[in-house]
Amino acid sequence: MADESPLIRSLRAAVAAAPGDVPLRLHFAELLLAEGRNDEAVAEAAVALQHAPGDADARALMVRAMGMPAAPAPAAAPEVPVPPAPEVPAAPASEVPVVPARDEPARPPSVPSFDWDAAEQQVQDLVGPRFLDDPQAAGAEGTAGDAAAWDVDAPGAVRLSDVGGMDEVKDRLEAAFLAPMRNPELRRLYGKSLRGGLLLYGPPGCGKTFIARAVAGELGAGFLTVSLSDVLDMWIGASEKNIHDIFETARRQAPCVVFLDELDALGAKRSRTHHSGLRNVVNQLLTELDGIASGPGNEGVFVLAATNVPWDVDIALRRPGRLDRTLLVLPPDAAARESILRYHLRERPIEAVDLGKLVKATEDFSGADLAHVCETAAEAALLDSARTGSVRLITTKDLLGAAKQIKPSTEPWFAAARNVAMFANEGGLYDDLLTHLKKKRKL
Repeated sequence: MADESPLIRSLRAAVAAAPGDVPLRLHFAELLLAEGRNDEAVAEAAVALQHAPGDADARALMVRAMGMPAAPAPAAAPEVPVPPAPEVPAAPASEVPVVPARDEPARPPSVPSFDWDAAEQQVQDLVGPRFLDDPQAAGAEGTAGDAAAWDVDAPGAVRLSDVGGMDEVKDRLEAAFLAPMRNPELRRLYGKSLRGGLLLYGPPGCGKTFIARAVAGELGAGFLTVSLSDVLDMWIGASEKNIHDIFETARRQAPCVVFLDELDALGAKRSRTHHSGLRNVVNQLLTELDGIASGPGNEGVFVLAATNVPWDVDIALRRPGRLDRTLLVLPPDAAARESILRYHLRERPIEAVDLGKLVKATEDFSGADLAHVCETAAEAALLDSARTGSVRLITTKDLLGAAKQIKPSTEPWFAAARNVAMFANEGGLYDDLLTHLKKKRKL
């Protein structure tokens, strides 16, 4: 400060250089108190008490700086005269002060009470805490398994009615999954079990994750997404614990939908897995799906999974009672394509767009492909506007030109799935895929 004396400035610099020197800090506080800067003296005394808890000088200085009455200094003990020689008579008993015995502690002088709680409240803004609390110590019961570690989305507003078209998918979901959930009386009457989950498979970019969120919305349940990066850990046993903690979180916050994204990575066939850690992850996942060691089991926990390559998923995950319901999610149909195109064009400057022509030109396009068509058409109109200097609206010609440039990303998937449906359809797992390929004359 500009009005400080050279001595104060020097001592302030010395205290900053040696923060643990308690006598130096107390000397500095005494000078501040002498100059009437009581608040600064209190702060320095508080820091001194942090370094030397119980220091009598620091306490006394803080009492004085805060305007409290000072404690009287203890009276010095009188000296006991020692006879110089045996022949000299001893002093009379009345003149000799009484000294307490060694085994009897001397009574301390009376000290006026001091409100240390009030003092702490006055200096808490001036002096920070000495130690930081360990954030893991308070919640040591399950740092990886509580809701703070695994984010459960609240029940969303997305419903199946928000999914454009895809009536066949909705009907299958209603029959296999949603109807038993909504009608508990009929479920009990017919002995329908809620065990097991639903596996969504199909080409990438066709809305499997969106459908899973819509199912969670229909159930009024929370939504917990799990991917490989959430589970794998470098330490032995930690990946299995992560799987367990995820399901424990879902059980505590039931009703909850656990969505296993990219199941082929998380639950790959153990016969093809050379790393023991991944095999153990699949084993733990099987245990959690069964709900054997979880008390009431998986009541209120609904498991949905999605994959592009269901033939790479461990067969044990697909047995009855686990992910036993399978649903093929195909590229959006005409009604769905129109809904998706309207969504991606809603905030773009368009003029007289013929959605009928565009829907016909985008057959077998995935939802991601349709978004790319709109992006490409907007890019072409933007470049023309930049070259000509006048803003031009997006037209049907732009969109049809973009659709002509882009090849459906689903074609490579159907080429690979065709061989599986023809030669590896054990137990009719891919009958719906085979039916679709025959309908499209791709066999």
